[in-house]
Amino acid sequence: MERREHSATRQRRRWLAALTLVAFAVALGCFGFAGALALGAQSPASQTRRSLPPPDAQAIARASAETKAVRARQMPRPVRIVIPAIAVSAPVIPLHLNRNRTLQVPKSFSQTGWFVGGPEPGENGAAVIVGHVDSKSGPAVFYRLRALRRGDVIKVVLKNKSTIRFIVQSTRRVPKKRFPTELVYGKTRGPTLRLITCDGRFDRSTGHYVDNHVVFAAAA
Repeated sequence: MERREHSATRQRRRWLAALTLVAFAVALGCFGFAGALALGAQSPASQTRRSLPPPDAQAIARASAETKAVRARQMPRPVRIVIPAIAVSAPVIPLHLNRNRTLQVPKSFSQTGWFVGGPEPGENGAAVIVGHVDSKSGPAVFYRLRALRRGDVIKVVLKNKSTIRFIVQSTRRVPKKRFPTELVYGKTRGPTLRLITCDGRFDRSTGHYVDNHVVFAAAA
């Protein structure tokens, strides 16, 4: 078990090193939305998948350092998310970095994606799962995410078939230009979960929604 945990720690450090380079690229080339998420295929008139700018590297590095001493044991990766209040039961796929060091997006509008550079759900820290809001053919997996309210239940099924239960604490619509990186990716005392999709007005000149919708949840 100790060797496995050391291996996971080394892998997390490699991700953090890679993300340090990513942050610089995002600041230069992503419309100034460093640290924000811009999910693909937001426009009903377009189904073009766009790259997902990665989270702020420095914020993740700080959160990792602060929680390293109290991190829970290594958890299996998530494979499904279930949100009864909005009738969501969807696969969770791992999201890595593209060759240009942007974050991948789910290939299907019915899938969600977990950022592998952060903690697995159930580990100390903020696990991040993202999903599309809509597509050319209509609503996508997180279309009704805005309907979640405090007290709603989110279940994340792990690869070993165990289930981690989270309770929604709050939700927030945030402008991508002022994305609250520390609030979303910063240190948490225990296992927490962030669900993110796009929100607000669709800017046809950039091909992105101008806002994000973030759900904050804590392990029950």
